[in-house]
Amino acid sequence: VQLQACGGGLVKAGGSLRLSCAASGRTFSTYFMGWFRQAPGKEREFVAAIARSGGNIYADSVKGRFTISRDSAKNTVYLQMSTLKPEDTAVYYCASNGVFLSDSPDKYAYWGQGTLVTVSS
Repeated sequence: VQLQACGGGLVKAGGSLRLSCAASGRTFSTYFMGWFRQAPGKEREFVAAIARSGGNIYADSVKGRFTISRDSAKNTVYLQMSTLKPEDTAVYYCASNGVFLSDSPDKYAYWGQGTLVTVSS
């Protein structure tokens, strides 16, 4: 499975961005797809995840501001980020696995290369 994330960039606080992650390879390994992020000097943290069925989970820090969605026909997952804050600045990674809808990075077998989101104050 290969995951290709894109859509990062520089945005002012309060602005919006949409990240995309296109998956290729074994479809069952992408039943569950998630977004994680890692800020400089910090550990990787969970952002949101979505099942092929559409069920989803969010980190408390992004609830109400971020929306995860997927287009199963295109095997692509999106992260719509709104009302961005400087503390959202991080490299965002997409990940997938075929077993769990989880907020733990340990449950994800496949990872994309990351896309940088910078939110200026």
